[in-house]
Amino acid sequence: MPALGGQRTVPAPDAIARDYVLLALRLDQLDPGLVDAYIGPADLKAAVDMEQSPSPTRLRDDAAALRVRVAETVAEPDRRAWLDAQLVALETRAAVLHGEELPYLEEVTRCYEWTPTRRGEAVFDDAARELDRLLPGDAPLDERLAAWDERLVLDPEGLPAVADWLVDELRGLAAPRFGVPDGDAVRVGLVRGQPWAGYNWYDGGLHSRVDLNVDLPIRAPDLIDTIAHETYAGHHLENAWHETVLVERAARLEASVLLLVTPECLMSEGLAELGPQLLVPPGARVDLLAELIERAGLPIADDPGAAREAAERAVALAPHRNRLREVAVDAALLRWEDGVSSEETLAFLRRFGREPEERARKRLEFIESPRLRTYIHVYFEGEPLLRRWVDAAPDGDRDARFRRLLREQLTPGSIATDLAGSPPETAGRIRPPG
Repeated sequence: MPALGGQRTVPAPDAIARDYVLLALRLDQLDPGLVDAYIGPADLKAAVDMEQSPSPTRLRDDAAALRVRVAETVAEPDRRAWLDAQLVALETRAAVLHGEELPYLEEVTRCYEWTPTRRGEAVFDDAARELDRLLPGDAPLDERLAAWDERLVLDPEGLPAVADWLVDELRGLAAPRFGVPDGDAVRVGLVRGQPWAGYNWYDGGLHSRVDLNVDLPIRAPDLIDTIAHETYAGHHLENAWHETVLVERAARLEASVLLLVTPECLMSEGLAELGPQLLVPPGARVDLLAELIERAGLPIADDPGAAREAAERAVALAPHRNRLREVAVDAALLRWEDGVSSEETLAFLRRFGREPEERARKRLEFIESPRLRTYIHVYFEGEPLLRRWVDAAPDGDRDARFRRLLREQLTPGSIATDLAGSPPETAGRIRPPG
């Protein structure tokens, strides 16, 4: 069948996939942006565009009815579990649009098949003590961190060229370990006025557009994290393999619509946080960051050996700074579960995140975004869940486990079940070559 855009064809969907796609596209009419990408049959999108917008109540009931049909008719256990988890989230989203009020944690759990947990102030204080040790000085820690970051800020005019080089480097690392479909492509642009640091827009046909948000200064170490998260071995690579394996080879057309606020997001963001760690471990990251600093022409690189010294320190600081980033989890729970005000939440972010006000406000903007208020948890819950599963790989073959994340329909529930010692159902699992 002709796919959306008219440049590709896709297999015809079965009845379950067709109705799942129609449900998702109809919900997107009521909640624009819920559909993050659609690469499926053009006629389904055209049909929904011509319809009168349905009520949230009808879509909630449609999701519940489709769950029953999935349980009764879908033979493949992995596909059945994936569809069920997604439909619980869509039913929840329709109920929220209808005006039903759910406790925040219940909404998060139903949307992502996972319940977040508070980190606790002691976690952030411990991370701050490590940073204080690694970055000594008399000024307050947040001021020392800001001064350190200032040395690594990239010139926005040179960002596109540096980003393109970095994409090519990461692709070269990913290809032999995780595989890269032939003909894939990524292009990078700059934007402003968004609550996120970077975004992958998947266009189908193995092509992605990646936007970098320059509202705040972009630091060299952060550029590596963001580009790797959005491309290799993160969102672009996952989407390209899902299109190749699930849509084209297996004709599971439900994978042709990518949805926000569903369990696939916890898997996808967890994968995009974990993949770069596997692809570029600390030693290799020092080399990559040192070269990036030199290519970007940062003044710090003028002194012999300074670029590598800065890269080594940045890599040493990274795990503790990442722990501080988890302050967003507790802040979201304070804001939405406990009912704390915006200003109190901002003060919490500043105090325990040890960040300047402008960066704390950007985190608060994300947390208070109407759709993203639950989304903040998928990064910080998805990565440790998938890391535990990958680390538990038989024979220590972590790359093989990660390749499964790129190619299969797995859910937070199936991963948790496997980790608990009860292997998830495997009949019908797709294991393509490569």
